[in-house]
Amino acid sequence: MKHYLLTILAIVGIAAFHADACTNLIAGKNATTDGSTLITYAADSHQLFGELYYLPAADHPKGAMREIREWDTDKVLGSIPEVAHTYAVVGNMNEHQLTIAESTYGGRHELLDTTGQAIMDYGSLIYVTLQRARTAREAISIMTDLIDKYGYASEGESFSIGDPNEVWIMEVIGKGAEKGAVWVAIRVPDDCIAAHANQSRIYRFPLNDKNNCLYSKDVISFARKRGYFSGKDADFEFATAYCPLDFGALRGCDARVWAYFNRFCSGMDRYLPYINGKKGAELMPLCVRPDRKLSVRDLQSMMRDHFEGTPFDMTKDHGAKVWYGVPYRYRPMDYEVDGEHYCMERAIATQQTGWVFVAQMRSSLPDPVGGCLWFGVDDANTAVFLPMYCCINRIPDSYQAGKWDLYTLDWNSAFWVNNWVANQAYNRYSLMIGDIRTVQNDIEDSIAAVTPDIEQRAAALCRAGNEAQAVKLLTDYACDNAARATAKYRKLGEYLFVKYLDGNIKREKDGKFQRTETGIPASPIFGGYSEEYYRDLVKHNGDLHKVHDIEK
Repeated sequence: MKHYLLTILAIVGIAAFHADACTNLIAGKNATTDGSTLITYAADSHQLFGELYYLPAADHPKGAMREIREWDTDKVLGSIPEVAHTYAVVGNMNEHQLTIAESTYGGRHELLDTTGQAIMDYGSLIYVTLQRARTAREAISIMTDLIDKYGYASEGESFSIGDPNEVWIMEVIGKGAEKGAVWVAIRVPDDCIAAHANQSRIYRFPLNDKNNCLYSKDVISFARKRGYFSGKDADFEFATAYCPLDFGALRGCDARVWAYFNRFCSGMDRYLPYINGKKGAELMPLCVRPDRKLSVRDLQSMMRDHFEGTPFDMTKDHGAKVWYGVPYRYRPMDYEVDGEHYCMERAIATQQTGWVFVAQMRSSLPDPVGGCLWFGVDDANTAVFLPMYCCINRIPDSYQAGKWDLYTLDWNSAFWVNNWVANQAYNRYSLMIGDIRTVQNDIEDSIAAVTPDIEQRAAALCRAGNEAQAVKLLTDYACDNAARATAKYRKLGEYLFVKYLDGNIKREKDGKFQRTETGIPASPIFGGYSEEYYRDLVKHNGDLHKVHDIEK
């Protein structure tokens, strides 16, 4: 490949590791077990509260205006004319099963809008478009029209845009002092999987294939004007021009994409030199064909990934070995020792996630049933994925948007309850994760067992003209699952707190904590630490704690 920038680490270090970062995994309809299209999203912001957004369908009078607030800051950017009718939106999916997700790649900082007039930030593009578009192609058209008319107010962004028939990746970046943005959109082949994780992933793209590739008319000429590109049009690479690689982009971003490909496609070791920043390494493709078809549960599992079984396995490195196998590293993601720069691994699953989903879109079912947002709050690894259908007209109480925030702990909030469970495990991961998996699997397995019947009943109601009854059935189902899951996780948190109190491990028998014959708690197990931890103590403390015969 021609990516001479892989050695840029020596120049810029690893400052490009993103503090707030998201992951999107994608599967085309012929790459899935049930013919659905799939898009995942983890909203990995350190300041984002885990809640489920809901925008009801609405009619608007002529002349009505829509206020635009920047998603990240809530700052008012301006207003745009409202359309006559807006569609209902649940999370990041609308009533027509259209789903839009994102990951920020930043790109060339000088291309952030400097006009002061831009209105459309990346979050507003998502939710305004979900209220106005029915299909992925229509969404691309609306998003780019909004950018052209009102300007683009964010950094470089990758969007996953999907409907029941196709999924696209669209990459956008602003033009600095010029209004608008340059962009390119590629359709993911139906039999392929793809992903993006805070790094631009589109390199060369077909210039004459409107069925599978769309782009702004000045995407190449603008790069020429700015001095980012000087070759033939056919050799133009969007990512190289607008988001040059550095070490942080490889190990902190594209490594997550590689982990997804590696899980489901053989031969991915060939791209390890690329991920490790080796000069002349082969570029990892935008899409690959998996060895087998993927299910919703496969994508849920992948969102819990910490590079297990790979050279980057976060459960096996020294940090994990000396501290209960914990696959988490707190920020910052880079550090310096004796003048040398080092990085932490950045996996798909991470502790600061606000919410996570697997969007399932199915053309074989009526829209109210076919569009299912498998939704969870907090860290995907310990979260529970619950079905939230695109038709529901009531949000479960424990997922209510705007009801709580990061400064208000409330035991009725799923986000706070899940965080309580997860943060206990971060301290003694290898001891607690098995207990968490038992409850997590019990909830998700029980839902998986009954969901097909619920969906069949709802689909039959839709086909019989009783859509309102189908909506009620699915709304009640979503709310009941959320209430039960939140209650079970609160019980799980209480159990973990009691079982592992003060560094001990309570003894259990037949599902209950053991007591002596006189009824008092049995003597606990002293779990201690791993052999690696003790060896590390000896290495650093020397003979300070060595037991020896006293001198006489």
